[in-house]
Amino acid sequence: MTNGASPDRPDRSELDDLRARLAALEAERNGRRATGSRARRRPASALAAVLLVLGCLLAPLAVVATWAADLVGDTDRYVATVAPLASEPAVQDAAANRVTDALMDRIHLPTLLADVAPKDRPLLEKALGGLGGGLENAMRGFVHDQARKAVASKTFATVWTDANRRVHASLDKALTGAGGGAVQLKGDTVTLDLAPLIEDVKKRMVQSGLTFASRLPTVHTQFTLVESQQVGKVRTYLRLLRIAGNWLPVLAVLLIAVGVLLSLRRRRALVAGCLGAAVATAVLGIGLRVFRVFYLDRLPADVSQDAAGAVYDTLTRFLGTAVRTVIVLAVVIALGAWLTGAGPRAGVVRGLWTDGIGAARGTAEHAGLRTGPVGPFVRRYRAWFTWVLVGVAVLVCLLWPYPTGWVVLGIALCLLFALAVVEFLAAEPSQEPGPRTSKPVEHG
Repeated sequence: MTNGASPDRPDRSELDDLRARLAALEAERNGRRATGSRARRRPASALAAVLLVLGCLLAPLAVVATWAADLVGDTDRYVATVAPLASEPAVQDAAANRVTDALMDRIHLPTLLADVAPKDRPLLEKALGGLGGGLENAMRGFVHDQARKAVASKTFATVWTDANRRVHASLDKALTGAGGGAVQLKGDTVTLDLAPLIEDVKKRMVQSGLTFASRLPTVHTQFTLVESQQVGKVRTYLRLLRIAGNWLPVLAVLLIAVGVLLSLRRRRALVAGCLGAAVATAVLGIGLRVFRVFYLDRLPADVSQDAAGAVYDTLTRFLGTAVRTVIVLAVVIALGAWLTGAGPRAGVVRGLWTDGIGAARGTAEHAGLRTGPVGPFVRRYRAWFTWVLVGVAVLVCLLWPYPTGWVVLGIALCLLFALAVVEFLAAEPSQEPGPRTSKPVEHG
């Protein structure tokens, strides 16, 4: 019998050749599709990269805009910001010195003689004139002591808080450079009028026996809050950011979200966007500290650096808190996106997580603890439970008034614990050996 192909049936080599040609054609067609797909996706990827970069750059500006809007628009927020300044020793010393200088400029030795009999006045003037600067130094020390008592009293803290609450509207004038009020911006200096404090010191002087103080005119002196050559420029930028208000954070989030949706690798884009926003915001935080050093070094000699530093730290305290909050939130989101990805290292971490919870579940079962019908129910709807918990965590973070970095970290840890509970309940029960049965003995 001859081994050969039937005339109606092709041999194996021909079939292999046809299959090879078909595979080549299929590969060529798939290649053209992939090339066309990449060509179509290239503009979208470029746009996604641009949106991610813009969103990251807007993140620190959004933090500043929110801070500016809260500082000007929320009276309670503003009062809570400046209230601690009343108890700052450096601010108290600077305010007492300013009040002392303002009063001493209006106190003259002839004023002390107003209540002296006319016949005795020449002799007394001659005697006081021999003392020279000694009497004036003594008077300055007395006035300064009264000013220190005034600024250190509990009443001053209340007056300071009430005054700042009343003049809160003047802060807007200070930022825009228009109008008057207790807080004013003149040139490159933000000042606070100490007239109410001077009136308190005058009353204390009258109570101590220096009745001439009641005849002193109303004294207005300015206490410098901020002084810098850049105040005028910062005022313009801050005005624009304040107008943007809370819309700028929404815009930054939308830009990053759209950039992620347009990316080919969305999970990687989300990680990159969050880390980019964290780095940009961290640069803002570093800039605040660096600017503080340069700002204090360039203050005039008559401005207290300690008081200026206390004012700067107080006014930027909530801004620093917002910076840390954004950094922690961005890192938490990036870490969550990375851990849920398909990378090998993320898989190792998830494996450790699952093995650890499985071991805890096995230990509980060996101890006689059973989940009963709860386990199968949670296992069936595990995805729903996961998304609900994530949604609740996001909602709590959004509704929390002025969250801090520690608040965000606490919410993330609570979410992690809740997910661990779900994983524990949804874990497959361990396979226990069934009861042994005796094999029947065969007789035969």
